[in-house]
Amino acid sequence: MAEYPQDVVQRFHGTPEQVDAGLVGEPPRTWGSVVIEEYDPTWAQRFAAVQASLTTALGELVIGVEHVGSTAVPGLAAKPVIDVDLMIEDTAEEPTYLPALDRLGYRLVLREPWWHGHRMLVSPAEDVNLHVWPRAAPEPVRHRLFRDWLRSHPQDRELYAATKRRLARDTAQRPRDYSLAKNPVIDEIYARIFASEEQLKMRASEEAWTR
Repeated sequence: MAEYPQDVVQRFHGTPEQVDAGLVGEPPRTWGSVVIEEYDPTWAQRFAAVQASLTTALGELVIGVEHVGSTAVPGLAAKPVIDVDLMIEDTAEEPTYLPALDRLGYRLVLREPWWHGHRMLVSPAEDVNLHVWPRAAPEPVRHRLFRDWLRSHPQDRELYAATKRRLARDTAQRPRDYSLAKNPVIDEIYARIFASEEQLKMRASEEAWTR
């Protein structure tokens, strides 16, 4: 049974100033508006194509490639941008992986060493956000937990969808506020995720004690 370290349980909240400090070049066009669409089954196919191209381009550098974010949750409305977590050994060693990604057409847009070494690139059409993380980063663990929870908990899936639609309307004039505005509901759902894990551990302990 999983027992998560504190850096996984404790979620990092970035600020607009930190995002601006990490920006490399021009921000993606997709940051200029927020459009929420109904779930599209082709999103999974798009991820599969991205995963194959990354594996071919980077070879043994790849530790893992995961489809994360809302497009990874069947039935969940989302921005039609595929979020991908790519795990490698060390994101600070940019010459080992950025040239290969550049040849695929990806463009580096964020360099955030303070956020577990995070780098973010966008595809040529800016319909893929490629998040690159070092092996030990806790954020990809949280991303997988959140994705898997929403896949199996329809009430939270609907809560998250309704919140995103509301915030897309509320932040229409300031779309860069959208991601930060989601933090309260995301934290609420994470609290249930980790409470559920704790309850499972307590139940297992009680069962072991009574045997």
